Amino acid sequence: MNKELDDALCIKYPKIFAQRNWDKMDTCMCWGFECGDGWYDLLDTLCHSIQTYLDAHELPQVVATQVKSKFGELRFYVDGGDRFTDGLITFAENISTKIKE
Repeated sequence: MNKELDDALCIKYPKIFAQRNWDKMDTCMCWGFECGDGWYDLLDTLCHSIQTYLDAHELPQVVATQVKSKFGELRFYVDGGDRFTDGLITFAENISTKIKE
């Protein structure tokens, strides 16, 4: 993903992408979003849904540890979450196969 879109997601969702500038020994998010620009809107919607849900239910923060494309499908790895956030992620990963990366 290009730098402008990468920065936009990190600025808009600083809690989810808290590991974005960590050392490579501690997280894979240090490499940024390892996918194409075409998934920006999907990632934006996913992050908005996750953060809105967490805030509304006063749940512990979900933190992305890696975001990448694998075999043409989004992979969104996180620390934390529950069955609902896992479902949001699974849904987005499945939808990604229908969106040009």
